[in-house]
Amino acid sequence: MVVELISVGTELLLGNIVNTNAAYLAEQCASCGLSCFYQTVVGDNEERLQETVKAGLKRSDILILTGGLGPTDDDLTKEVVAKAMKKKLVEDKKAREMIQAYFDNRGMEITENNWKQALVPEGAIVMYNHNGTAPGLIVESNEKCAILLPGPPKEMKPMFEEYVVDYLKKKNPEVIVSTTVKLCGIGESKVEDMIHDMLENQSNPTIAPYAKTGEVHLRVTAKAADMKSANKLIKPVVKQLKTRLAEYIYTTDENTALENAVVDLLIANNLTVSTVESCTGGMVAARLINVSGVSEVFKMGHITYSNKAKKKILGVKKKTLEKHTAVSAEVAKEMVKGVETVSKADVCVSVTGLAGPDGGTAERPVGLVYIACSVKGKITVQEYHFNGNREKVRENATAAALTLMRKCILEYMTETAF
Repeated sequence: MVVELISVGTELLLGNIVNTNAAYLAEQCASCGLSCFYQTVVGDNEERLQETVKAGLKRSDILILTGGLGPTDDDLTKEVVAKAMKKKLVEDKKAREMIQAYFDNRGMEITENNWKQALVPEGAIVMYNHNGTAPGLIVESNEKCAILLPGPPKEMKPMFEEYVVDYLKKKNPEVIVSTTVKLCGIGESKVEDMIHDMLENQSNPTIAPYAKTGEVHLRVTAKAADMKSANKLIKPVVKQLKTRLAEYIYTTDENTALENAVVDLLIANNLTVSTVESCTGGMVAARLINVSGVSEVFKMGHITYSNKAKKKILGVKKKTLEKHTAVSAEVAKEMVKGVETVSKADVCVSVTGLAGPDGGTAERPVGLVYIACSVKGKITVQEYHFNGNREKVRENATAAALTLMRKCILEYMTETAF
């Protein structure tokens, strides 16, 4: 079945509020086996809302609308849907009692316009709101369905989970299950080239590539009668992806980020880590420290932005800076040697580069970054060229540093295994 999401509210169009409801509902609908082809945001305008609802009822089986159920004149969702589905509005006694109790419990005087929220389309399934005043509604007509939910997430989510999930599962017994294969150290175009035949011949499951900062994610999605059957379809596809892309895959766990994978490697191999950063300004250390349990392995992190700090804290030679400049493989190498000496950590990483927007030259353009990684004294230095603004360069450099750390640790593990 096809579901369509309609988010109602001028504040969403103006960007005053981030539309987190749509992301939540899209994910929930997918897990219920529904296909979502359209998502719309429409303001508090009766004519445009009518057009949106009419179009949705023509092309989709189920509409889920959020917002516009409040007591004010510009809250029009219920009225528009009732008109489109040819339903009269009648008062729901229990909804009225709950609205009265809501105000009484808070010692607030109820205004006349609040009783508008007790009106419901005739024959609708009423979803009583335990976290606010506006009830939700499920309206059915001519094999079409409109589900109306309040806009505030703290009201919408509990209501969806209490009432709507079971309703949708009964309407559509299929489920959609996804597994994400996460890769680093490889570009999206290269990944697509390596699995070109799998992408061309896919049906169920499907594979969808997504480019992330310094990463590529492959979402493998299957539709089946139940989760067990869907996972059975997904398993051989993931196995084939692992065979082809093994060295680049760092996890198939949706909740594991690249920094988690690096910290897991450090802990598993009883390796300590220290960082020293220039252009990234502590972003590498911050991502590592964001991982629970990193205190077992993280020793120290330095930000040596100036040449003076590089010399004083890390012992970078003055002549190296003068001959090669701060943005060079030679300085990255001396930086990582310096932090290794100071911290006595097993794994050390250094980052130096030009994040821009100023300071670039023809020989050393903005986006040029050098990253060095040392594992038990063995140093690897890589040169990178990143595009984008200052923020993007720094984010890419941070991801590249984590990727290089992972690569060097894996190489160390391979060497010490024999």
